Amino acid sequence: MRILDIREISVPLRSSMRNAVFDFSEMTTSVVAVLTDLRRNNQPVIGFSFNSTGRYACGDVMRKRMIPRLCEADPQSLQDPVTGLLDPAAALACMMKREKPAGHTERSIAVGTIELAIWDALAKAQDLPLHVVLANRYNGGRYLDKVPCYVGGGWYAPGKGLEHLEGEIRQRLDEGYTTMKIKVGGASLSEDIARLETAIKVLGSSERLAVDANAGLDRNRSWEYAKALSPYGLRWFEEATDPLDFKLMSELAGEYPHALATGENLFSTQDVRNLLLYGGLRAGQDILQVDIPQSYGIVQFTKTLNVLQEHSWSKHQIFPHAGNLMTLSAVAGFGLGGCEAYPGVFGPFAGFTDDAKIEDGMLSISQRPGVGFEGQNALFEIMCKIF
Repeated sequence: MRILDIREISVPLRSSMRNAVFDFSEMTTSVVAVLTDLRRNNQPVIGFSFNSTGRYACGDVMRKRMIPRLCEADPQSLQDPVTGLLDPAAALACMMKREKPAGHTERSIAVGTIELAIWDALAKAQDLPLHVVLANRYNGGRYLDKVPCYVGGGWYAPGKGLEHLEGEIRQRLDEGYTTMKIKVGGASLSEDIARLETAIKVLGSSERLAVDANAGLDRNRSWEYAKALSPYGLRWFEEATDPLDFKLMSELAGEYPHALATGENLFSTQDVRNLLLYGGLRAGQDILQVDIPQSYGIVQFTKTLNVLQEHSWSKHQIFPHAGNLMTLSAVAGFGLGGCEAYPGVFGPFAGFTDDAKIEDGMLSISQRPGVGFEGQNALFEIMCKIF
């Protein structure tokens, strides 16, 4: 199995939603296609991916460094010597040649996005869903048929009041979700508490509500929110600090009695190790939210899992960032805690297959080969334009 070509296009998300830090009006994403020499059903096997959401397209790094390295490599050096199929670990090592340590975000997203596309191609070559391939390789063949799935929302928007938030949550409940996450930190504390109490009233329990400050709080506001949120017993309080302010995170973890969540803006295994060493997070209670395509991909994620295990963390405490099919495949294949969903927010880049169903907060897994983008028609139409 050989790589014949790799291409990338940048696509705008066209979203005006806002969290506590920024709006998404300029946000773009890189869509990648990896063309191989294999054919299935008289069609070339092509692996697809995109670089999740929340970070801009990174095609320049791909085109100038990562893609040439893979396309110019000896094809046999990228193959599994036993199966002759592509070896994602070898591809990762190839892309990382002549790369200086650290400075992860400059390349981690570009590398991880291409690596996910290679996994998609590899799974298609075996005519298996990606979650099955991951389970067979890393999880003793065990995978989840249904994945716990919470829904993100409660974005800030002009003219959006409590009645709109209440309507949004009722809609999500009608769609089958049971747990919701809303934004905090982008309004005054009193306004956010009113929004929180409205959400709890509709959901029926504070344990079914999480809040996300998107790392938009300074030290004083972090403490204000932590103290104000403590009595409610929320599912979790997400990104209460700057992602790398491990000292403040440790202080909050020592005082805030309920679950904290962070990690979507950490892009290396070493960053996660430092978070566990110095961030004060509590194994068995707090939540880690690594974004797999943005942090070097699946092979590197297995190394992060090893670090978590060394620190007595369960994989059930991992809820990867990004509500998309790539994340869903990883959650199901590794048996992680759950995934998020962002319907109607990021256009075709949010959500799952068009026939996906949520029942009692559980998302059934598609059995399409690979990641399953072929079942997400609007997104797959974009991907098909690359070749």
